Amino acid sequence: MSLVEGRTLGGVAKPLTLDADVVIIGSGASGAVIAAELAEAGQRVVILEEGPHLLPQDLARMKPSETMRRGWRESGISFTVPVGNSPAINLMVGRCVGGSSVMTGGVCFRTPDHILHEWVTELGLSELSPEAMAPYFEEVERRCHIELVPEHMRSRSTVLYGQGATRLGYSLAPNQRNTKDCDGCSRCNFGCPHGAKWSVDLTYLPRALSAGAELFSDAMVERILLRGDQATGVAGRLLGVDGKPGRRFEVQAKRVVVACGGMHTPRLLQDAGIAERLTAVGEGMTLHPSMRVMARFDDPVYGWRGALQSAHSEAFVKERITLMSVFVPTGVLAATLPGIGSSHKRRAEMAPYLAVFGGMIHDDPGGRVLSRRSPLGLLMGRTEPVVTYEMSRRDRKAISRMLRILAETFFAAGAREVFLPILGGPPGFPEGGLSADDLKQVDLDKIPSTRFECASQHPLGSARMGLSSDDAVVDQRGQVFGLRELFVVDASILPTSLGVNPQVTVMAMATRLAYQLRERPLPV
Repeated sequence: MSLVEGRTLGGVAKPLTLDADVVIIGSGASGAVIAAELAEAGQRVVILEEGPHLLPQDLARMKPSETMRRGWRESGISFTVPVGNSPAINLMVGRCVGGSSVMTGGVCFRTPDHILHEWVTELGLSELSPEAMAPYFEEVERRCHIELVPEHMRSRSTVLYGQGATRLGYSLAPNQRNTKDCDGCSRCNFGCPHGAKWSVDLTYLPRALSAGAELFSDAMVERILLRGDQATGVAGRLLGVDGKPGRRFEVQAKRVVVACGGMHTPRLLQDAGIAERLTAVGEGMTLHPSMRVMARFDDPVYGWRGALQSAHSEAFVKERITLMSVFVPTGVLAATLPGIGSSHKRRAEMAPYLAVFGGMIHDDPGGRVLSRRSPLGLLMGRTEPVVTYEMSRRDRKAISRMLRILAETFFAAGAREVFLPILGGPPGFPEGGLSADDLKQVDLDKIPSTRFECASQHPLGSARMGLSSDDAVVDQRGQVFGLRELFVVDASILPTSLGVNPQVTVMAMATRLAYQLRERPLPV
């Protein structure tokens, strides 16, 4: 399937005004679900996406670096501002038709039952029990062709790590991914060039468009329009080929649905003045801080041959650690190796001999999304939201524990040396490579967190769901407290960190909210 082109806004010589029953800001995992369900229910739906429309054939022609420039927000180089003993975390968020679902590894797990139980018993969110959520998970899994990754799709990098895990007494389990006929090119995080990843641009958005929804790319929403306590539409500007804002547009709508993700939903709410009375806007963000360890073997590994993310381990979930296979294109991999000039060249030439495995932390809520008009935002001159992050002490301990597990597992598999994600190399080892004996000399707890290379693709919880406006932004139906016809449906409403990749959680939650919205009468 390919995405049917939506009506273009290009070529309009004056400000444009559109009318809709529902305007949806964002075309990613949540916005696409809402659009499909509401359009098929007969509602007039307009979907606005700030990023470009990248087809599989476009992605096939692009180098990973070009995909990053065109499909990732800020070309994939957004970072948190570290607070205290915290790393600067690279925030990789999709900015294209289909959103981050186009730019992820396709890993699809349900919300763990113990997390849903926590939401019910500790937070009082009675509608989110495992039993209540099961039909929505099933619907998403059916629509997105979620399947287990077969063992023959595991790269040699993952196979070697699995051998080391077995020797240390734990095991790997196959990942679930939204794929069909995957050929293991290891390009998932840069957009599947073969259309084998069933991201929402190939599944839910075509359904929405076939049912009459209109989709506009390169349309940046700047404001939510309010009349008293009711949302009445949005306003923004079209982006030119140079990415700069151009002509203005306005969409008048009976209902506004925000699906911009954990970073930009708070920004819109802040710019609308909503954060002035809802203090939880932008607060309590979690990120699943993620790191990876590389290991050199004597024989070629060719780790890019196979599914990018094929297996994981839950052996350490009680320590709030999820281990996950990963590999990236060699050009990106080589760029992350230590050294300068000739020393870096020598390291980069080792790429065929490198294996990689990673992990993420089920973190405490240490992130904040600050208004662009905040003192820090003004000081930095940002047009994007400013995200600060303060890592908790137990999360910092978990990082050290996770890196040691990853390194020791590779040594158990026969690796000659490992490379930890420490900028400038571990103390005493500026070249970065560590033998098994070297690793024993490194006290990871004493290394400043600012020196860790850390990333996240999972900004969650910055407009969280709850029972009261005292500590939450939306109620269990996704409606913003104190405002009529304004709903938030994306990852920002998730009450806590998940400990697993959030795509299915986001889509299942959006499915639940969509079913409720299609039964809710539109205002006259």
